[in-house]
Amino acid sequence: MKIFVVNGPNLNRLGKREVNIYGDLSLDEINKKITNYFKNQAEIYFFQSNDEGEIISVIGEADEKYDAIVINPAAYSHYSIAILDALKGISIPSIEVHLSNIYKREDFRKISVTANAAIGVISGLGWKGYILAIEFLLNEYKDIHKNNIFA
Repeated sequence: MKIFVVNGPNLNRLGKREVNIYGDLSLDEINKKITNYFKNQAEIYFFQSNDEGEIISVIGEADEKYDAIVINPAAYSHYSIAILDALKGISIPSIEVHLSNIYKREDFRKISVTANAAIGVISGLGWKGYILAIEFLLNEYKDIHKNNIFA
């Protein structure tokens, strides 16, 4: 299975910014942990951008290359109808991940418009949220497509 992990703005600064909220691991360190965890189970591909347009473009091509997406849209999750539309416009499932618990933060962070395109959202479990999202996709992927259970 090929899984595309997409990370949004400022996540390239992980380990340096707001460590008390996002943890002390860099995005590269998180990506290595994910890769090592799923070494013999899946092909994991990573992408990070601070540019909404780039994220939209890679999502738009994802169903030609990958079986599923795990996305952390970061701040874009709170207002990007364009990323929502990109996710709705592809034929592969996506799971949204947030490192912090967005429901325990400022009111504007409690809303995720992009979550409307996801089969599920994992929030507040740090980098392990990516692991849980990928494990779900690996274990439930056939049922998702066969029975269309999350449509």
